[in-house]
Formats: sequence, C-alpha cells, structure tokens
Amino acid sequence: MKGKRHWGKLLKLLRKDWAVASLFLAPSLIGFAIFYLIPFVMGVLYSFQDSPVDGTFVGFDNYKQLYESGSFRKAAVNTFLFTGVSVPLIVALSLLFALFLNQKLFIRNWLQTAFVLPLVVPVASIVMVWQILVDWNGTVNVWMESMHIDRIDWMKSNWSMGVLIIVYIWKNIGYNIILFLAGLQSIPKDYYETAEIEGAGRFHKLIHITLVYLTPTLFFIVLMSIINSFKVFRETYLIAGDYPHDRIYMLQHYMNNMFLSLDIQKLTPAATLMVGCILISVTVMLSIESRFRKFMG
Repeated sequence: MKGKRHWGKLLKLLRKDWAVASLFLAPSLIGFAIFYLIPFVMGVLYSFQDSPVDGTFVGFDNYKQLYESGSFRKAAVNTFLFTGVSVPLIVALSLLFALFLNQKLFIRNWLQTAFVLPLVVPVASIVMVWQILVDWNGTVNVWMESMHIDRIDWMKSNWSMGVLIIVYIWKNIGYNIILFLAGLQSIPKDYYETAEIEGAGRFHKLIHITLVYLTPTLFFIVLMSIINSFKVFRETYLIAGDYPHDRIYMLQHYMNNMFLSLDIQKLTPAATLMVGCILISVTVMLSIESRFRKFMG
C-alpha cells in the first residue's frame, strides 16, 4: 500500500511539473509554430500545387521545372561547393588554433579576444570592412599595385568564392575555437601523464587521446558549421547585392529573387529541397555520433 501511495504522489508531482513546464514553454512553442512550423508546412504543400490560391495538385511538376532551371542548378552547385570547401577548412583551422591557445602563452587572452571579437561585431560593420579591403580601389588592390601586381576585381570574378570563404571563416571561427577549447580543457590530464610515462610522443597523444575525446565536440562543430554555411547569404548580399557574380550566386539568392518576383512555384520547392538537405546532413551526423558513442562505450 505504501509503495502504491508513493508512486501515486510521484505521478502527481510529475504531472504538476509537466503542467508548469508547459505553461512556461507555451509562448515560445506558439511563436515557433506560427512563424516557422506552420509556414514551412504550408510551403511544402504549395510546392505540390500549381498555385497558392485555389491551386490543384500537380505532383512533382514544380520540382521538375526547378531542376530544369539553369539558375537553380548554378545556385545549388555554388552552395554545395562553398559548404564542401569552407566547412572542412574552418573545422581544421579552429582545431589548430584551439590547440595553440590551449598552451600557456603570454598573449593567450589577447588572442582569444581577437578571435571572439567578430562574433559580437554587427554583420553590416564586418561587411563594410571587407568592402574596404576587396573593393576595386580597396586596400588589397592598393597593396598589390604597390608591388607591381595587376589589380583584381575580387567580387566580380572567380576570386569571389575565395573571398566569401575567408569572410565566413573569419566571422565564425571564434565560436568553434571556444567549443574546442572547452572540449580540450575537459580532457583529464591524467591521460596525458600516463601516456608520457609509457613513452608516447606528441603525435600519439594527439591521435589517441585528444582527437578521440574531442570527437563529440567535433561532430557538434561540424554540424553547426554546415548550418552556418547555409546562412552566409547575409554577407554575400551586403557585399555583392541581389545579383552577384555567378561564382557566388547561392540558393538563398535564388529564393530571394523568386520571392521578390512572387514565383511561389519555384520558391517553395527550392526551400523544401534546401531544408531537406540540411535535415539529411543533421540526421547523418547525429547517427554517426550515436554509433561512435556506442563504440566508445
């Protein structure tokens, strides 16, 4: 009888806590549903219709027309090229800088501040700095001309992709470094001391201790870097405008232009495919991380 009463009180407490938690979460959940979830579901439904107003079901015709669009294919290739190059670069560089900053350095605090500073600076200010640097009459071209090197129109040539990758890395590397530093400082020092006693070198400790225990952090950083790479539209738009050079014409540019022209039949399938790609990437990363955790366990 006492056991039943105990479980009954516990269930009442859980129900009460759940009710209180639901009340606190309700405003956020309602806002998320109104501004994100419901519009996305409606967009997916519109992607299978020939019109958003009294439309009829047309199956995958909109997706077929989207695939036949040369501008969409160009935007998709550029977006995946940018993600495929920038994400490995930013992960590798942030890991290297984190390993460097994890040492006892005299200017460690200054370097950490320098890396974190771009995170708190408004995007418009960052773009203004890069416009000053890479403009036709900008600082970089002035330096090149002083060294008798021909000027380059950075944002109106194939170099624009490289500039965009540098801006993306410069803007986001501080966040990754902070996460890597947190992961490095959570590794017990006893492991390194034991490895040194057994005669392990720096490379052996890096591979078999540091990288192994950093793997969960690494998965998270890769995941966040992929998501952030799809948000580079702000910087590209502010630097190069609505119609940038072909090399940096991204999916977000395509969808923004379709929105301005109210071409819902191309906008909604493009947005659905983009979200689908992100969800697949997230699912794959989480699946790999889950298997790794089981393997380590």
